[in-house]
Amino acid sequence: MQTDQPTGTTGTAASITLTAETFAREIEQAPGLALVDFWAPWCGPCHMVSPIVEQLAREHAGRVKVGKVNTDAEPGLGARFGIRSLPTVVLFRDGSPVDAVVGAYPRQVYEQKIAAHG
Repeated sequence: MQTDQPTGTTGTAASITLTAETFAREIEQAPGLALVDFWAPWCGPCHMVSPIVEQLAREHAGRVKVGKVNTDAEPGLGARFGIRSLPTVVLFRDGSPVDAVVGAYPRQVYEQKIAAHG
């Protein structure tokens, strides 16, 4: 599968690539818990968080929807959610943001957030 498809998975990734066109359908109109990683290709800490996000996507498949927004490609989404630092991981419950983690943290921090809102 191509890595640039907006709603498909990327390679062996378990997360979905989100765009301005797919964000409402995939996150805001979806029931349950979703985790969205706002990142950019030039961001070193983003590359540290990315494997954690993919692992969470695989381990929580069917319970937590996990998506990624490249803020360089989708600056409007970053602006819409007030993303000022990267990486920022936002948790959504039934389409509304409920929590966020700004910066790169160990996996346990993201697991705690999922547990708190799951």
